Amino acid sequence: MTEAIYNVIIIGSGSGGLTAAIYTGRADLDPLLIEGSLPGGQLSTTTEVENYPGFSKGIQGPDLMDEMRKQAERFGTKVVFGDVQRVNLMKRPFEIHTDKNVYLSKTIIISTGASAKLLGLEAEKKYMGRGVSTCATCDGSFYRGKEIIVVGGGDSAMEEATFLTKFAKKVYLVHRRKTFRASKIMQDRALSNPKIEIIYNHIVEDILGNEEGVTGIRLKDVESGKKSELNIDGVFLAIGHTPNSKLFAGQIDLDEKGYIVTKSKTAETNIPGVFACGDVQDHRYRQAVTAAGTGCMAALDAEKYLENS
Repeated sequence: MTEAIYNVIIIGSGSGGLTAAIYTGRADLDPLLIEGSLPGGQLSTTTEVENYPGFSKGIQGPDLMDEMRKQAERFGTKVVFGDVQRVNLMKRPFEIHTDKNVYLSKTIIISTGASAKLLGLEAEKKYMGRGVSTCATCDGSFYRGKEIIVVGGGDSAMEEATFLTKFAKKVYLVHRRKTFRASKIMQDRALSNPKIEIIYNHIVEDILGNEEGVTGIRLKDVESGKKSELNIDGVFLAIGHTPNSKLFAGQIDLDEKGYIVTKSKTAETNIPGVFACGDVQDHRYRQAVTAAGTGCMAALDAEKYLENS
C-alpha cells in the first residue's frame, strides 16, 4: 500500500478522465490518474476524429488522447498504468486496489466509460475504425454517397440508420427478428425513409474486407439458414452499450442499465467525495466532447468538496 494520500484519484483515461486531470492539476491538487486496460479510452481505437472542437482538419484519435495526456501531465498529473481490481468506498480515505498497488485518496473521479456491445466476430476487431463503427455521429460523414448497414433493432438502431441517411446513399437495417423492439415513432421514421431498406430475420455471419477496409458482409437467414453476401462500405453496430461500472456495484447507486447515477446538474454520486463523468454515467450522448464537459464538472465538484471538507 502506498503511504501517500492523494487529493484526487481519477480512474480512467478517456477524454472525461483526462479533462478532469487537467482541471484538478491546474488547481494544484496533484491528481493521480490510473489509465486502465485501454489507455486513452475508446478514442484510442478511433482513426480520424472530425467533431472535436479546435481541430479544423480533424485529428487521429490516438493523437488527440496523447495531446490531452501531455496537457494533464504538464499541470502535474501523475499517470500510472494499471487496471483497477476493486475499490473500497466505505472507508476514508478511499482505497483503490490495482493489480500492483493500493492507492489512498480523499476523493475519486470515476471515468471508466462504456463498452459498445459487439457481435463477437473476429472481423469486428480487425476492421474497427476501417469500416466498422459503433458511433454514427462520430463516423457518419466518412460515408458520403456510400452504402452501409446498421445492425440492431432498438431505438438506437433506428436513430442511427435515420441519421446516416444524411450521408449515405443507401442504408440497410439488419435485424435478427421479424419485429423491432424500437418505439413505434422511431420505427415509423426509419420505415418511411426511402434510403433505408430493412432486412428482417438475418444475422451478420461475417464482415468481409481487404487491407483498405470493409468491402461487404455475409448474411444468414435465421429461418432458412440460407447465406448471402452484400457489398457495402461500412458496418455500424447499434446493439447497445455496457457501462464499465461493475467495479462499483453494491457501493454506489446505479440505474437499471448499470450507469452511475449522478445528482442533477452535477457530477456528484450518492457517496460524498466520489464523482463520475463520461460515458459511465451518460447513456444518451456518449461523445468525446460531452465526456470532456462532465470531466470538467467532476474536477470542479471535487475541488469544491476538498475546500469544504
